[in-house]
Amino acid sequence: MSKVTMAKSHLMGLVGDEDTCTAFLLGGIGELNDKREPNFLVVKKDTTIGDIESNLKRLMARKDIGIILINQHIANDVRHIIEAHTAPIPALLEIPSKEHPYDAAKDSILKRAKGMFNVDEMR
Repeated sequence: MSKVTMAKSHLMGLVGDEDTCTAFLLGGIGELNDKREPNFLVVKKDTTIGDIESNLKRLMARKDIGIILINQHIANDVRHIIEAHTAPIPALLEIPSKEHPYDAAKDSILKRAKGMFNVDEMR
């Protein structure tokens, strides 16, 4: 009998505005780790840049998170952290919000991915 090993699953992390977090939490991504730390941050008008930075760094350091979704307008406030992140896991993905449409020109992860491929090779 062969032994099948299962890959360890990872959680999604989320840094977003209230509408985005509500939608994803209703979808079931909300979790607490052993230290009772959530895998999300709801960014409100009174949330400071320092709070966003510290929570994003905390999510990036967690070994149980594989992907972190962040609203692009929030990512613009902590762009220096996102651009310094080079590890493949957790992957940082910028997403639009209801109030702020997605702008591919501002997505540093997309720019990095485009730099990996030569356009002529894709034809």
